[in-house]
Amino acid sequence: MVCRIIENFPELDITAIKITPHFHETTDGLIVIDEGDGYAIYSETNPGSNKDSSRMLSSGAVKVYFAKVWDEKLLTVFNKIMNYIEAGSPVVCESPALRNYIEPGAFILMNSDLQYNKKNISHLQTLPHLMIKLEELDNIDSISIGFEDGKWFVKPEDRSQK
Repeated sequence: MVCRIIENFPELDITAIKITPHFHETTDGLIVIDEGDGYAIYSETNPGSNKDSSRMLSSGAVKVYFAKVWDEKLLTVFNKIMNYIEAGSPVVCESPALRNYIEPGAFILMNSDLQYNKKNISHLQTLPHLMIKLEELDNIDSISIGFEDGKWFVKPEDRSQK
């Protein structure tokens, strides 16, 4: 979904953020920006792998940050990343857990009737501004969101889709 948004708005120079609680091995193309107890922040420089952050870069993001972070440090680390980004710039972030702490301009939740989700996100299903089924994504020409005055928003005619 993040890649689709980036591709739909090439004129916006979007910065993308991928946040995960999983501390798996770092791959080629990740440059350490900051790290500490319970977190590491990277800049993604490899658009050629199948990692989410790499696909964000190859989709047209001008900058991609990747963070591995413990849940209890999530908001602090997100704010650290936001300090690297010019205020008012368009940012897309893939992190369901971050929704527990902030109210984004447009919170889009993907769900599926056919695929098992390893993460329990049931508590988030009442919160999205827009909910899209994975099975229907290929039939959607564009995601009905916009960016204005430094904020993302769901176009009013499409709020009923959630």
